[in-house]
Amino acid sequence: MNTKYIQTILCCISALFLACGSATNNHPDKTEGDVKILVTTNTRSYDLAWKTADFNKSPSMSPATITLNPTVRYQTIAGFGAAITGSSSYNLLRMTEADRMKFLRETFCPVEGMGHSYVRISIGCSDFSLSEYTLCDTPGIENFALQNEEYNYVIPILKEILKINPDLKIMGSPWTPPRWMKVNNLTDLQPHNSWTGGRLNPAFYQDYGTYFVKWIQAMEANGIPIESITPQNEPLHPGNSASLFMGWEEQRNFVRTALGPKLREAGLKTKIYIFDHNYNYDNIADQQDYVSRFYEDSEAAAFVAGAAFHNYGGHRDELLRVHARYPHKELVFTETSIGTWNDGRNLEIRLMEDMEEVGLGTVNNWCRAIIVWNLMLDNDRGPNRDGGCQTCFGAVDISNSDYRTITRNSHYYVLSHLSAVAKSGATRIGTTGYTATGLTYTAFENTDGTYSLVLLNNANEARRITVNDGANNFTYEAPAKSVVSYLWKK
Repeated sequence: MNTKYIQTILCCISALFLACGSATNNHPDKTEGDVKILVTTNTRSYDLAWKTADFNKSPSMSPATITLNPTVRYQTIAGFGAAITGSSSYNLLRMTEADRMKFLRETFCPVEGMGHSYVRISIGCSDFSLSEYTLCDTPGIENFALQNEEYNYVIPILKEILKINPDLKIMGSPWTPPRWMKVNNLTDLQPHNSWTGGRLNPAFYQDYGTYFVKWIQAMEANGIPIESITPQNEPLHPGNSASLFMGWEEQRNFVRTALGPKLREAGLKTKIYIFDHNYNYDNIADQQDYVSRFYEDSEAAAFVAGAAFHNYGGHRDELLRVHARYPHKELVFTETSIGTWNDGRNLEIRLMEDMEEVGLGTVNNWCRAIIVWNLMLDNDRGPNRDGGCQTCFGAVDISNSDYRTITRNSHYYVLSHLSAVAKSGATRIGTTGYTATGLTYTAFENTDGTYSLVLLNNANEARRITVNDGANNFTYEAPAKSVVSYLWKK
């Protein structure tokens, strides 16, 4: 029998015994009801509570009917999850082992937990690392080595998650290359010794391509498979605590001449997603259409799977525009944050807005994956560093007085509703029928033959909605201001 399959079964059996006071405990008996239903309201009256419903015994004539159309097929889903930063790993490792494993099983177990399945990590430091560093701070690519943060924090947490969900996908993104590879600008090539800003010296394109190869190989040697990478986090934002400016021409040239060929020569199947920044290209005139301009170079485009986007500027309609022009290229959503600026811990506001914008809004605009920022921060929004985000909240926040008390924020619910019912490999399918103000939804067909529907009812009243898959139909009342996810066998 497949080893990964055995591991998955064991993790889920363990979850039944070790989880308490959690979403796992709220799972209904698998034999009760034809449809499993996950409900969350913005008042926490249903806090990731599983319920069931039966198929109707006769056809429904209700005008409030959503009908699935599996002949209309959109993108294949890769997964949903949050970033495992140095700060998140630090907080998780401050928990007792029993408490940590309980939380990780609830979050990542694909059967008895929420099944989060795609995470993002930094290649070297990020603005939520415990220090500023790269993996080759001493000049010379032969000096490459994983550092303390990888060995003592990120890798141990990833290993624990992989035991729970062996099919976890992992994306890597650098915030900065080694400083000895950076210059102030590309006209005089003067050394840039700051972690913040600068440009990548073209003289070191080949070394930097090797840097990515060495990182992927080093992580895999430590039992951490790497599904994908981006060449640079937020390439148009040189003001982060660790950062680099990499315009579209620079990224194109680097991928075409170094990164793509280096991965290919090493026999690595790791996907490359370009850009990894905002819908509006940070309103920089000569960087508009960054993704499209990159794709116009067929040699460079041949090395990449698609493009990654954040939502700190612009509108998600950019996803539709890029897809319309390059339908064969993938789209993934790789970062968004909640914080003090958007009332990030106010679930009454954020659950509705974030499911509309981040969850259903990106999936319905062709994204194959959704990854939000930090999985876990403490109640003081840390650990954080000067120059980075000191106003961000995590998908969950943990009390640093006991490292046990967890508050789940909107991003955790958004990811959990999607990942619980739309598994990796699922296909988004068409729907027709009931429309109403404040009602948004999307449907999937999973590889195991099940159907699922994720629905947002952003209205002040409950709505009694019927779902029809062509063979069966069922009815369930979606509470006011709620997210409801349905999963059933067709």
